[in-house]
Amino acid sequence: MALDHYADFDGLGLADLVRRGQVTPAELTDAAIARIERHNGVLNAVVHKAYDEARAVAAAPLSDAPFVGVPFLIKDLGAQVRGWPRSSGSNYAQVAADDTDSELIRRYRASGVVLLGKTNTPEFGIPGVTNSERLGPCGNPWNPEHISGGSSGGAAAAVASGMVPLAHASDGLGSIRIPAANCGLVGMKITRDRTPICEVTDGALGFSVHHVVSRTVRDSAAMLDATGYAQIGDPFQAPAKAGPYLDEVSRSPGRLRIAWSAETPSGRPMGEATVAALHRTVETLSALGHEVFEQGLGIDYRGLYRAQGLVSASNFAANIQRWIERLGREPGEGELGPLAKRAYDAGRRITGQQAFWGWQQLRLYNRQILERFETFDVFLTPTMSTTSPRIDWLNPLTVELKDFDYRQANTYATTPPFNFTGQPSVSLPLWQSDDGLPMGMMFTARFADEATLYRLAGQLEKELPWKDRRPPLWN
Repeated sequence: MALDHYADFDGLGLADLVRRGQVTPAELTDAAIARIERHNGVLNAVVHKAYDEARAVAAAPLSDAPFVGVPFLIKDLGAQVRGWPRSSGSNYAQVAADDTDSELIRRYRASGVVLLGKTNTPEFGIPGVTNSERLGPCGNPWNPEHISGGSSGGAAAAVASGMVPLAHASDGLGSIRIPAANCGLVGMKITRDRTPICEVTDGALGFSVHHVVSRTVRDSAAMLDATGYAQIGDPFQAPAKAGPYLDEVSRSPGRLRIAWSAETPSGRPMGEATVAALHRTVETLSALGHEVFEQGLGIDYRGLYRAQGLVSASNFAANIQRWIERLGREPGEGELGPLAKRAYDAGRRITGQQAFWGWQQLRLYNRQILERFETFDVFLTPTMSTTSPRIDWLNPLTVELKDFDYRQANTYATTPPFNFTGQPSVSLPLWQSDDGLPMGMMFTARFADEATLYRLAGQLEKELPWKDRRPPLWN
């Protein structure tokens, strides 16, 4: 294989070349490093480089693993990699070098991937943009002046630019699906606890999950096959799958009942281009034989987010308390960015009674949402209300926080409820705007039903192929 074509292959494709002796893991590692060095100065996607370690791993004897020799990156939030620093995008919550691998990292290594480094993330993964005082802004390969999304924006920018075919990501309110939509990738937010949590703060609420962003559906499915099984001691284990997710990608989804909606929590309309793309998606699904009809979730969004705000702020304050215990001191002046400081201050003001009222209320809203899925198989919405905005327009470090909140709410309206319920939800890069920016559509299924989503995603990948779309910063 000519390594000029490295980025034309997905992860499974590269691993197949390794198994057939057409390329070595060492050559793939060097190809990935070359692309990181070529594009990272513009994108700022990779924030820690472990090239020497990667080359040593790539030179070791081959394993019989699905992603043998495939270059891979880890998000700099939550997951511990032995010997690597961990910043969480924060000037306060620093770890010079973790002394062990998280269980998820051990599973990634067992899948055969070669770990090259860590990707950019905002402070504590809070906003839907990847920008922090610690790590700086991450650009979008489709237009570096626009955001890559958050909080897995570094992972998405790295994959979309061809540095690696897939990368670790996590999602607490949309942080896999939003970057996937911004950068034109597949982003599956899996069922809660389908893969191991990486920190106690991940598992305390059950909102956050860890998986990957990828260019193909099959890479997403195969990596979940490799990592998606119960961890010993998990108190909330996801129901077991019926069979390999990779097999589901090539299976017909049958005739699905698919509800769709352009509703937003604020009642403000989505952008015209986004709504037009949604209608094209509805037409495509109907042509494929699915029963498609308009129906929203019909819930009290104001009450939902009030309850979630109490719960999340309390959890964040508890998270900072753990860092205080670890570091032996409170955050110093300026060590927390504006969003983190606001969340910490708010969380400390909430009483235990208020926090548990919020948790109880959120559970009641979750039941309402889950009950809606008894009448349909899949719920369709745009992943974002608009196309990818400019970095300077959605910058939590320079825009007044009230304005930032307003702008972010008008950009991201659909992803959080399914973190609260724990349902699987995938963003697919079905369309592009007139100015060439990706537009993702989000499909959500019943609890623990990734299989239906992988079948439908496989069907749409054939019907509306995206693999040959290339951003200006590519390869």
